[in-house]
Amino acid sequence: MEAVRAIWYGFLRILVQPLFCTLLKYRAFGREHVPRKSGVLIVSNHQSYMDPLLIGVGLARQVHFMARSSLFYKSTPFRWLILSLNAFPLKDEGRDPGAIKEAIRRIKGGNIVLIFPEGTRTHDGSIGEIHPGIEVIAHRTGLPVVPAVIEGAFEAWPRSKKLFRLRPIKVAFGIPLYYNGSKGGLTQEVKLRMLELQGLLRRKG
Repeated sequence: MEAVRAIWYGFLRILVQPLFCTLLKYRAFGREHVPRKSGVLIVSNHQSYMDPLLIGVGLARQVHFMARSSLFYKSTPFRWLILSLNAFPLKDEGRDPGAIKEAIRRIKGGNIVLIFPEGTRTHDGSIGEIHPGIEVIAHRTGLPVVPAVIEGAFEAWPRSKKLFRLRPIKVAFGIPLYYNGSKGGLTQEVKLRMLELQGLLRRKG
């Protein structure tokens, strides 16, 4: 099953990456900061529905990600698709011990797990409050947290619009961080690094 999933995931990545590069002028920076083998938590801002794809297409490894639980309720082609792309449910309110435990399990298993700790898509393109669940995951796994930022997806598909528009999109991955035992310290550091990455991407134009 895992072999089939890997082939399917790789096929979709090969299919989607050229389209993103051509139509969206997609560029990814700092990919070397994501470990090549070990488990890792990627923490990203949330600009659009496309964000899991925008992070995943920039990396050679499979990415697992949390998605709101309402997307898993009915047996639909979309539910099958996101499950085949390693999604797992997060309760809509964003505070879900079960999802946290699943993220920890997958990271300890050597996987990349992507979360959007703002809990919802941005209203204006800015980076909002970071929920502290990332510290629980980092503490219990002892593995790195990589801050990431998506820029341009808000302009391409803001939450106020139903239709997607072609706009340049960039992604940046930051230097790995680790839980240091200070309550709130990692959350603050992640937010700071994300703001720095966003500023860097905006200066790149």
